[in-house]
Amino acid sequence: MTSTQDGQAAADLKPTLAALVARHSERLDAALAAIAGRGYWSAYPESPSPRVYGEGTAEAGKAAFEAHLGKPFPLGQRGADGWVGGEASPYGLDLGITYEHLGADALVAAATEALPGWRAAGPRARAAVCLEIIDRINARSFEIAHAVMHTSGQAFVMSFQAGGAHAQDRALEAVAYGYAEQTRHADTAVWEKPQGKRPALRMEKTFTPVPRGIALVVGCTTFPTWNAYPGLFASLATGNAVIVKPHPGAVLPLAITVFVAREVLGEFGFDPNLVLLAAEAPGEGLAAVLAVRPEIKIVDFTGSTAFGDWLEEHARQARVYTEKAGVNMVLIESTSDYAGMLANLAFSLVLYSGQMCTTPQDLLVPAEGIDTDQGHKDVAELAADLGAAIDATLGPDAQAVELLGAIVNDAVLGRLDTAAARATGAGRVAVPSRAIGHPGFPAARVRTPLVVHASADSPEISGECFGPVSYLVSTAGATASVTLFRQIAGGKGALTASVYSTDEWFLGQVRDAALDVGVALSENLTGGVYVNQSAAFSDFHATGANPAANASYTDGDFVAGRFRVIQSRRHIPA
Repeated sequence: MTSTQDGQAAADLKPTLAALVARHSERLDAALAAIAGRGYWSAYPESPSPRVYGEGTAEAGKAAFEAHLGKPFPLGQRGADGWVGGEASPYGLDLGITYEHLGADALVAAATEALPGWRAAGPRARAAVCLEIIDRINARSFEIAHAVMHTSGQAFVMSFQAGGAHAQDRALEAVAYGYAEQTRHADTAVWEKPQGKRPALRMEKTFTPVPRGIALVVGCTTFPTWNAYPGLFASLATGNAVIVKPHPGAVLPLAITVFVAREVLGEFGFDPNLVLLAAEAPGEGLAAVLAVRPEIKIVDFTGSTAFGDWLEEHARQARVYTEKAGVNMVLIESTSDYAGMLANLAFSLVLYSGQMCTTPQDLLVPAEGIDTDQGHKDVAELAADLGAAIDATLGPDAQAVELLGAIVNDAVLGRLDTAAARATGAGRVAVPSRAIGHPGFPAARVRTPLVVHASADSPEISGECFGPVSYLVSTAGATASVTLFRQIAGGKGALTASVYSTDEWFLGQVRDAALDVGVALSENLTGGVYVNQSAAFSDFHATGANPAANASYTDGDFVAGRFRVIQSRRHIPA
């Protein structure tokens, strides 16, 4: 699938880089086929089993993580003016790691100097280098999993999967899209225009994908790798330099990532400063400073609506990609598998204590109740049965902590405590939240989900309450649920929506509503796939079609704005 120019560029590379292109050719082609076919495909195993990753790999990864604790993390970035740090694990561990601090001027200068050689490499060579980086990140999956666990609060297996293999698949997906968009048309052409009896006009034209310049990736604390990798690798694959600005509470996973990227780039003859870590001092606000620099041409952000809106308004010199807050809803009208529905909903609410941008928040139920294969259920019965399903999903406390993880920070814990106090005072608790002791980490903040009874006009259902808080919303009927869904998702945005119904007409109404407000929809999930899960190469994460996000992981639009095609032309002598 390489173009003529790209193929020639690869042939002209020095032998080691040419060999790298050849070594990764098959995987790149497989990824290109996967993004087109949209079926199941994964390049990186999600199981942390020694049968998959090798005996001793898990122990070595944990030891590598522990070796970072209480020490500086050197990257050798030119222009560093000191050291910063301050990460604390939600499990109660003080990481004590410090990172090089560079000011905005030093970061921009280093990235600018690194760009020319990377731009000249061509799409195929850039893709191969990116794939090599991802492969080496994969080799450090256990180390990164512990880093993700102790910065985000995810349980270990989830950290390994979402923070490791799934993030790596998303990275590869972004590289594939970047390569596909850069090579979708011919890079050279002979243009010949007939002139009747006169000789034809003939020109030779060249079309070169040229990167925008410097990209800024602003990381989040809950999914530091999964949310950062798409933008990081989409920008790198399309020829840009990338400044990675991690959340101050989740630096280590991205510091390891940047270390690997710089190592690979240098090994194959490129300036390591194509990827830079921008660790910040407390209260510095480095993301806001960098985002409005004229040299920054791309910004990727995951986080609060307030800062996402600020970026979209103020970083006008850049192409800004944001994933912000939304209100995810489940419309429950009826079901032919009541137990399966409850189990599926319970797992979605329990997983990582609801600290996912895709977790359901508002469960919309007609006030008269729902019909099921176990008979008619009123709202009170549904609440009780959902609570029982949550308890069954959690199981013993020692098992529950492996699903819940830990509350990532005091802000999330504060929202949960406030919601619980208000609901208790008003007699609206449907499923109470409780604290659980972690057998391995006594200081860990672990809480079970809170479900609160609410009405359709309750103000709290219209805004995101990030964390383990959901609302069981009684509506005037199924049609009213659809109207409320349109109103909230259309106004506030949503990343996911789900519906349960045995009525095909009603399902059609919800499908139409989801299309109108631009929200991905899941229908009648009762098995081992959950609304808050998103599979690389098949599921588009977010749509870019509602206020919760202006971009999607990953589609052509997510990568196409990161470069421009510049042409040159000249006459061909007769």
